[in-house]
This record gives sequence, C-alpha cells and structure tokens, in this order.
Amino acid sequence: MASSPGSSSKPTPELSLFHVTMMGLGMMIGAGVFLGMGISIGEAGPGGVVLTFALNGLLAMLTALTFAIYTVRFANALGWPDGLYKLFGAANPQSVEMTLVKIVAVVTAITFIYINFRGASETGKIGAFITMGQTLFVVTIGVVGIVTAIKDPARLANFTPFMPKGWSQLLVTMGFTYVAFEGYEVIAQAGDEAIDPRRNLPKAMIYSVCIVTTIYILVAFATVVSVKTGTQGVEGPAWQWIGSFHEKGFGEAVSRLMPFGNFILTLAVIFSSTSALNATIYSATRASYALGRDSMLPKFFALIHTAKKTPYGSLIATSVVILIVTTVLPTKDVASSASIMFLFLFFMVNLCVIKIRRSMADELTYGFLMPLFPLFPILAIICQIVLAVWLVHMSIIAWIVAPIWILIGLGIYWFYARSRATTTEDEILILEEQKHHKKPLEGKYPIMVAVANPANATQLIQSTYRLCGAKDAHLELIHMVQVPDQISLHDAEKYTHIGKEGLFEVMLSLALHFPISTTIRYCRNVARGIVSAIREKKTKMLVLGWHGATHHTLFNLGSKIDPIIEQSPCNVVVLKGCGGNKVFKSALVPIAGGPNGALALEIASILTAPDEGMVTAFSVDTGRGVVDFDQFVGVNSKKFDIPRENLRTKTVKAESAVKAILKEAKNHDLVVLGTTHKPLLAQMGRMSLPEKIACRSPKPVVMVKSDSGVRSWIRRWI
Repeated sequence: MASSPGSSSKPTPELSLFHVTMMGLGMMIGAGVFLGMGISIGEAGPGGVVLTFALNGLLAMLTALTFAIYTVRFANALGWPDGLYKLFGAANPQSVEMTLVKIVAVVTAITFIYINFRGASETGKIGAFITMGQTLFVVTIGVVGIVTAIKDPARLANFTPFMPKGWSQLLVTMGFTYVAFEGYEVIAQAGDEAIDPRRNLPKAMIYSVCIVTTIYILVAFATVVSVKTGTQGVEGPAWQWIGSFHEKGFGEAVSRLMPFGNFILTLAVIFSSTSALNATIYSATRASYALGRDSMLPKFFALIHTAKKTPYGSLIATSVVILIVTTVLPTKDVASSASIMFLFLFFMVNLCVIKIRRSMADELTYGFLMPLFPLFPILAIICQIVLAVWLVHMSIIAWIVAPIWILIGLGIYWFYARSRATTTEDEILILEEQKHHKKPLEGKYPIMVAVANPANATQLIQSTYRLCGAKDAHLELIHMVQVPDQISLHDAEKYTHIGKEGLFEVMLSLALHFPISTTIRYCRNVARGIVSAIREKKTKMLVLGWHGATHHTLFNLGSKIDPIIEQSPCNVVVLKGCGGNKVFKSALVPIAGGPNGALALEIASILTAPDEGMVTAFSVDTGRGVVDFDQFVGVNSKKFDIPRENLRTKTVKAESAVKAILKEAKNHDLVVLGTTHKPLLAQMGRMSLPEKIACRSPKPVVMVKSDSGVRSWIRRWI
C-alpha cells in the first residue's frame, strides 16, 4: 500500500542524536581521505598536510554553524545542488577500482537500497554500526602514530622542513581535500525523521565536524611519522617518499607503521565506502522527497509507503540513477568536480542564511543562534571562493563539469520548479479572495494596492484612480493580516475586520470604473506576504500609503515599507499626504540621473491635472555634474507621451541638494522623486536624500522605484 502525494503521511521520527551524528561521520570519513593523504603530503609537505586538515576543519565548522541555523528552521528542505551531487558525484572512482568489480558494486548498492526502504531506523542502525567500525580503524591508526612518535622521538624530524613548497600550496591542498569534510549536510536531510530536530540536528553537525577534524589531524600526523628516514627502501625525506606514491602513499605509510597495516587499511576503506554509500542513498532520497513534496519535482517523488513510512518514490528514482552511474557512466570525470560542487553548495547555504536572517529574522523560532552573525558566514564565503579558484591548479576538469551540473539545476528550477513550488502553511495563507468583475482581463495592466486600514485607504483612492485610468488597469486590492506567533492559525480571521473595512472604502470609489479583485491573507510578516503576492499575481505596479518616518527602526521608511520597496519585482509607488480631493496643477520631479527618474517623470505626468498640469524636471548642481536634460526630457517625453509644453526643466546651483529641492517644492503642489538606488544594507543608520525630502516637505510626496530586472536584483545584493 502507498499513500498519495497529497495525503498527510510523512516519515516517522526515529533517529536519535547518536544516529544522526553517526550518519554525518559516516558520510565524512570516506575513502577519499585515504587516497588524498599521500597527494596532499606530496603537494604541501609534512606540516602542510596537518595544517590542510586543521584549517579545512575550521572552515567546515564555520559552514556547519550556518547549516545549524538553516536546518533548525528548514530541517526538511534542502536545495537541488546537494541532491544532484549526491546522485552523481559522491561515488569515488578510485575506491571502486581499489575494491570491487561492477557486479559486486551493483549488489552492494541494491543491498543498501533495500535497507533504506526498510525505514530510517534500520538505516540509522546499520549506518551507526558501519561508522563505528570505520572510526575505530581510523582512530587506531592515529593512536598508533602518536605512540610510535613518543617511543621514537627522532621520527618528529620528518616534519622538517615544515612547509617545503611554501604556504600558497595550502590553498591547493585545502581545495582538493575539502570534499573529505562534506557529509555533515546529510544531517539536514534527517529533519523529518530525527527526534527533536531543533535540538539534535545542530548538535549532530557540530559534533561530527569536531570529531572528524580531530581524527583527520591524528591520521595526518600518524602518516608523517610512520616512515623512518634512512630505513630500507626509503630514499630522501620521508614526506617525499610518501608523496611519490600519490594516492597510494597513505597505504604505503601505514604498512610501515604497524603490523597488518595494509589489511587494516583495506577494512577501513571497505567500511568507509559502504558507510558513504548508505548515507548517500539516504541523503539523495530525502532531498528529492523534499523537492517533490514542495512540487519542485513531480509528485511521484513525494510518495510515502504506508507501512514502512519511507519515501519510496524518490528512493526508486535515486536507485535507478545510482545503478546507471555504477554500471554505465564514466564516473571519474563527474566525480572530479566534487570539491567545487560542495564549495558551491556551502557558498549558497552561507549566502542564504544571511538572506533569511535579513528578511525573516523576527519570524523564526531558533534552536541555535550563531555568535557574531554574520561574521562567520562571510568568512566562510570568502574562503570558499578562494579555494574554488585555486582548484584550477589541481584539476581543470572540475571547472568544466561543475558548471554543467549547476546549469542543469538552474534549468530544472526556472523551467519546471519555479512555477509549481508551493508555499508552506506557516508562511502565507489566503483567507478570502474575491473577483468583482465579469469581463475578461486580457491586456489589462495589473496594479496592486496594499490597503492597511480605512485611514490609509482614503489617501490611495484619488491617485490610484488616475494611475488605473492612465494604464487601463486591472486593480488588485490586498490586505495582509499580521497574526502574532502565539495566536493559532484558526483564529486569524478575527483580525480581518479592519482590513475588510479598508478594502470596502476603496471599492466604493473605484469598482464602477475598473475591474477589481480583493484578497485578504494571513501572514507572519507583512512585507514578505506582499512581495509573495506580487510574484503570484504577476503585478507590474504596487501602490502603498505612507504616513511618515518611524524613529525606532533600523532603516528609515519603516520595518514594513523598506523591505517591500527593496524586494518587490515591480514598479513601486509610495504615496504620502495625497488624500482628499486635491488637484495637482504642478509637480516637481528632482532628477539626479538614477534609474528611477524616468518612472518619477511618468507618474508626475499622470497625477497632475490633464489639461493645465505642469511637470518640472529639477536638478541641483552641487559641483559634481548635472543630468543631460535635453536627452533625458526628449527621450522620456516621447516614451510616456507627455506634451512638451507641459514639461519644463530647471537647474540651480547650491551646496545642499536637499535644501534646494525643499525650497523649490514650495512653488509646486506635488513632489515626485525616485527612491535611492543604494543597497538596503548601505542605508542603515542614515536617511537617503529622497527620504530626507519626503520627511521634511510639507507638500504631498510620491516616492517611486522602477523595476530594473536583473540589474535591480544585482544591485540589491552588491
């Protein structure tokens, strides 16, 4: 029996802190570290190999802290880069060549596929057993190395010279071996099946990184001291002798360190490979299940087996891909991009957690708070970029294969997932939606008006009427009901009466003239709710009301309007003091050459009286240059069909642009100006020039922001 995608079935929480920690360890301690140890010693020297793993551990911890924040809130949803890499890049080609022929690999894969089908409990128990075994073997090698160095201190001379090839080689070996620290992100996929995920997932990530870093440093130390210089067969410094064997160097060193060294190493490789396989199947299955559940992949991926409570749809898809990769595809070329893919994944996670904290900081319940945020994510991003660039010195193939997978993921998102993705219940909920028109709306210009309350609605009516008339618009009235976290979702409707009153006020004036739809939505954050509605309705212009600056927020327009202006993917018009039956015979449009000047000119021409209205494009010469008015006015008067006799230009010289504009504004009925084009983070703690004018001017003010597509998106981040 199987449940449908739309049913309420979900995986059963069965994994304890121990199980998820062991799962992370199993994924991190793979055969790759054994193969990379010899190469790293040859590239960076004896001291370099120890520092390589120590610094990589520090870098991994920075990202693990980020993952801990991200996972606590989004424990059951991880993006496509991790899932695709798990499917295609996790198999280590050298380890397959060392151990098993393809038919044995297929049998092994099928065995662990079946174990994953049995359920998370069986997966966790088998994974924990295998991980304990591989950890025991690896720790044994490290302990024997320390004991050997204590008994024979002369072996410590192997660390001289400490960095024979220079410090720059550290970047090469760190980038090459960084893949040995991937794996703790598999813990994120255990969100649906972990016991108390808010508490256990961050702990498991931090514990696994600390344990693995310690083990790797021990093993690196043991490798360097394992060979005694001058013994039979060892020519030159010990580190050079180990490095000369490349990927086999670690095995040769261990064989000289302890009896049955090769046998113990073989067991460690077998345990590491099977442990990584188990965690890979689990991780890929849960990642694709999460994407299927959110409609970013077909619903088949979200099917849950009724009896086993496992996502069997995504497991089948994962199994098919793994078996094809195992038997057919040349995995060597694909796996060569492993480090870059994980650097990219961790780069995106660090970037996203900054974005999430910025836009949803007061909405989330955190089980883990990172100290000194966002210092650690920024440091991690810088280090990951540097390591990715330096990987060119190790493998050019990685820079060919990795972008291909990234483009595939972007293609899946843009052409399939983007339009189908569903919003989670605790983000936004439509409480009431009505259409008050009967005619088809093809060709209508979609304008959305955000109505907060009746007082806000009155100043929106006249300006909205003129905008809708000029644009031949379809009007969408929206009210966002912000319900506190402690209030149940079922009680959200109690907060709608004020919004309904405001919507009714606007509808009485505009419904007879334009097609109107109304929407009332529940949300935890008004700004994010409005931006989400804009994307859903494909709105081209948003109209807001503003009563003036607040004095208790980090930014200046207010905690709601600031992020709306910054993030809205459409033109934004903010009205201040435009209520009543005011007739604007003249409008002042300050122009400074920014991207919003043209829209400000258009809005001013619409809001002024149609016959006798005069628009003045105004510039202040502060000694830094002025706008080329002839070109600006000529282009935009034709673009917006503004009669030339109703448009004039004026330039004045002054030391203060704000004072000059406020002085000129006294001679006009309306001021229309563009918002600042500076990034939101650059505005913290001080007002921009448009905001100063909007706050100080006694005249009605309209602030506008134009949608500049890709350029606007880049500008918001840089």
